[in-house]
Amino acid sequence: MKKILWFITFAITIATQLSCGSGKDETAAQAGESEAQGRPDEHENENTTTLTIEQIRSIGIEMGSIEQKQLTASVRANGTLRVPNQNKASINSIYSGIIKSLLIQPGDVVKKGAVIATIANPDFMLAQEEYLAIQPKIILAEQEYNRQKELNEGNAGALKNLQAAASNLTALNARKAALEQQIRLMGIGLSSLSNNKLVSVLSLRSPISGIVSSVNVKMGAYVDLNTMVAEIVDNSQLHLDLFVYEKDLPKLKNNQSIHFTLTNNPGKEYDAEIYSLGSSFEGESKAVSVHARVKGDKTGLIDGMNITALISLDRITTPAAPSDAIVTYLGQDYIFVLTDPHGEKKYHDHEQEGADHSKEPHDHTEKEKTPETDLTFEKIPVARGVSDVGYTQITLLKEAPADTKIVIKGAFFVLAKLTSAGEGEHAH
Repeated sequence: MKKILWFITFAITIATQLSCGSGKDETAAQAGESEAQGRPDEHENENTTTLTIEQIRSIGIEMGSIEQKQLTASVRANGTLRVPNQNKASINSIYSGIIKSLLIQPGDVVKKGAVIATIANPDFMLAQEEYLAIQPKIILAEQEYNRQKELNEGNAGALKNLQAAASNLTALNARKAALEQQIRLMGIGLSSLSNNKLVSVLSLRSPISGIVSSVNVKMGAYVDLNTMVAEIVDNSQLHLDLFVYEKDLPKLKNNQSIHFTLTNNPGKEYDAEIYSLGSSFEGESKAVSVHARVKGDKTGLIDGMNITALISLDRITTPAAPSDAIVTYLGQDYIFVLTDPHGEKKYHDHEQEGADHSKEPHDHTEKEKTPETDLTFEKIPVARGVSDVGYTQITLLKEAPADTKIVIKGAFFVLAKLTSAGEGEHAH
């Protein structure tokens, strides 16, 4: 409320100044000239403005110093969250059939080897039937081979009969081996087969642990080799694909820390660590791909999300000011410095005197004993550097004393006062 009243009072004062040129009599002009001689003209320097301590107190302006701070330099980069292909699974059935049961839905967490669906087809029994029937044939073929071998050794049998028996036994063994592989691919244990129990429903299992990202079939649907039943993603191996420009690449190395946020949801910060630097440019751009592992909590992170990252570099000790002390005007960054070296003491003395008066009974008939004191602030251009822990690296573009006091809170209101005063004087 004090800030609003101060701005209203200031606007009325400006309006009065704009209309005073032609209406003042000679006595008023002399009084104005006398007042100007007794107080520094705040418009002599277009980069300075003057506030009373009452205004400073009502606005909430605070003063501090330029400090030597240890800040972490960083490189800003954009990128995308990725899951390595070996941590993604597209689940297909190698045999055709009808979906008999569907045991998952998107978002479910599954373990490696868990059954996600079952597929039914009477043709599944053909390989099992042939496998069971081939074993007696192999026994007969082995007996025939042994018999022909004995006859041949006693010169009582023809060599071609021995060769035919050997060929037949080899073919049967090869067919048995092929059937065994087919049955294993179906997920059926060979030891479980018997003449009385053949399997017509196959179980489709997850090849990895992860989260079901999509289910592409429904109950009763026909599937074959070309039908993708579901997709599963293991987000535990999420990594960042960052794009860093050529000029920043020499600053990066493995194991550097990264802090990143989701571009569309910057409220939560995540951590990562560089494990690989690219060795070629991406397409026609001058950007190089940098890969980093996501560390810690991965809640809410999904493959394909866009992110904004800060890559931490070495810590530096540098002149810095609170980030709130820096204001931007017409594309240039500024801070406000106190021009009177004793101004801060005046401010604190005034505060103390005001506190002492507040303890005494207030007499409304008695005039305020505390005198008004003005403080002047000058706008100094600065170059902004890295920001960290609420402070920003600054380089003064105009010399100032090493122990100069600066506005660290309320700089925006000082800038508003300066620009408003400048515009009013120009109009006047």
